[in-house]
Amino acid sequence: MRVVYAGTPEAAVPGLRALLDSAHEVVGVLTRPDARAGRGRALRPSPVRELAEQAGVEVCTPRSLREPDAGEQLRRWAPDVCPVVAYGLLVPPELLTVPPHGWVNLHFSLLPAWRGAAPVQHALLAGDDVTGAVTFTLEEGLDTGPVLGRLTERVRPRDTSGDLLERLSTAGAQLLVATLDGLETGAVVAEPQPGDGVSLAPKIEVADARVDWTAPAFAVDRRVRACTPAPGAWTTWRGERCKLGPVEPLGTRDMSDAPGTSDGAHVLAPGELRVDRDEVAVGTAAGPVRLGTVQPPGKRPMAAADWARGVRPEQGERFDG
Repeated sequence: MRVVYAGTPEAAVPGLRALLDSAHEVVGVLTRPDARAGRGRALRPSPVRELAEQAGVEVCTPRSLREPDAGEQLRRWAPDVCPVVAYGLLVPPELLTVPPHGWVNLHFSLLPAWRGAAPVQHALLAGDDVTGAVTFTLEEGLDTGPVLGRLTERVRPRDTSGDLLERLSTAGAQLLVATLDGLETGAVVAEPQPGDGVSLAPKIEVADARVDWTAPAFAVDRRVRACTPAPGAWTTWRGERCKLGPVEPLGTRDMSDAPGTSDGAHVLAPGELRVDRDEVAVGTAAGPVRLGTVQPPGKRPMAAADWARGVRPEQGERFDG
């Protein structure tokens, strides 16, 4: 089939690569415009654009698919189907019917669970044991279209959103190709999504990534892993924002040898630090966590113990947020 692929970030690259290697013909690519990134804030093309141009595929980068030029370009390409993976722009109703086989979205959850922009992050925040990916036909509702194919993936105990998304995007690329193969032969049967089990996964904003030390250790752990690598979990130290790498819950570990305790039963308060030679523990509402890495403003991430040797926390000192 003639394919126009719509995608933008690194998670959309495996899908495009799989289609380029398939029997289908990728005649065009839609992706977001170049964006500023890195310390120098230079304009950079999306990962999908880079791969498409390397493969010699024509690329269109509209700011909105409502732009007349975008619709005209899509019609000139005359696609049979338009696969979508993390594109980032809404498809207007008038373009949904351009490809005869529709727009086929690869979504990284088991719909109807986690409809929205951040399904992987929300699966980790919720502590899901199993997630997956589905292909479904786009319609006007938010991720409500009929499902064409699905796969499941176990969530590992120390998964970050980056780890889980990498596995899902790789496995999902093969699911996407299989779905297009089935659409071409008529072997794929669309199944309406059930009405129960719906949950929403809105975008995780920077404010959502702030660590709440008054939450229990398991919730702190989930939030940090869900926000790694983006947007990046953070807290404040002496009034400055620091990013945090994944932490590890330490359970009800004995803190009786903590300095400055007269009753031998010191428990770390939420946000309170305890520094040993090779470890930094932080209190939560229920049990401490071990810090992994800390990234102060303008610096690279460093091991928590190295960070602590530099800032030298005072007894009882806490993270601010």
